[in-house]
Amino acid sequence: MSTAADDGRPGRDIVVVGHADLTPEALPLVESALRARLARRPAPAMAMVRTGAGTPLASGRAARASGCPLVVAIPTRVEMPAMPPRRDRMATGELLTLADRVRLLTYDPTDRDSCIGADERLVAAGGLVLAVWDGSPSDGRDATAHLVTYARARGVPVEIVWPEGAAREAATAAGATG
Repeated sequence: MSTAADDGRPGRDIVVVGHADLTPEALPLVESALRARLARRPAPAMAMVRTGAGTPLASGRAARASGCPLVVAIPTRVEMPAMPPRRDRMATGELLTLADRVRLLTYDPTDRDSCIGADERLVAAGGLVLAVWDGSPSDGRDATAHLVTYARARGVPVEIVWPEGAAREAATAAGATG
């Protein structure tokens, strides 16, 4: 695994964003849909995700299964990796084992606005956004609609991935920012 600084490869990589609060039943559905889409990627594109549970983890598993190289962006503070929130630690560990490259990205993983800013930087560096999105508007716990709008406003193509049967956890059960 190699490590790259905050210098994405514009126009080539596939950035995957989406809901972090997918139900356990939705994760395999999303993973399967992403695996099929990533298998059709143009070479040498890589899948890129910010570390976390939900969509990032499903994306990492899908990238590995499809043979698509995976870049995982991990949070840094003062140029040192930052500890992810407790709810994301298991997923982060798995994502790091799946990763072909790790990208250090300056953001605070406990701050929603900081996470959104990190996602915006990834989106701006990508050539395509795969958005695991149910079509709902942005709210106080999720910014997927914002990221779709952000990508489109910058001319980054967006493909929505929301397989039949996918669902999100109830609002009271999740404190996600994905």
